[in-house]
Amino acid sequence: MIVASITGFASAFALILAIGAQNAFVLRQGLARAHVFWLCLLCATSDAVLITAGVLGFGYIVGLYPLLPQIMAWGGAAFLIAYGAMRFWAAWQGEYAMQLAGESASLWKTLATGAAFTWLNPHVYLDTLGLIGAISTRFVEPLTKTAFGVGAVTASFVFFFSLGYGARLLAPIMQSARAWRRLDLLIGLVMWLLAAKLLIT
Repeated sequence: MIVASITGFASAFALILAIGAQNAFVLRQGLARAHVFWLCLLCATSDAVLITAGVLGFGYIVGLYPLLPQIMAWGGAAFLIAYGAMRFWAAWQGEYAMQLAGESASLWKTLATGAAFTWLNPHVYLDTLGLIGAISTRFVEPLTKTAFGVGAVTASFVFFFSLGYGARLLAPIMQSARAWRRLDLLIGLVMWLLAAKLLIT
């Protein structure tokens, strides 16, 4: 069980470590120090639901629809390409007055945006239902499969709360439009590299 839980934690943490649309939004809110707790709770809980679904039903779903993983990969790549382009466009425009002023949207608008980044992002489904679900098939016994799922869910909570509250450590270097532009350029580059990886594999 220990091996299964460690595998689940490591697998999930590695998958969500790369800067994506969801965690880029959490990072931005963390830098603004606005609604961090509730946004992190939303993202982690959503991941927990998807991870549980992936661990419990991935094998059955893929058995019914063998092409589903490939379709999810294509959808994820399309989303990443589009969001990467948005970040490059934001960097090109360089309009960061809101970020520099420390302003943020309301709690409900922030949560609605976070939910959209989570539930409308094909890459989230690819990671949770697809990749984590696929890895979980290595564990057949109910107890080890449960331990794997608990490890994966724990990784999600650890990651999002660490990202949200750890972002404030970057606040001193995010006091200029140039710094925000560089962040957007980095996010855009990562998005396109991940998209290329999905399309090639």
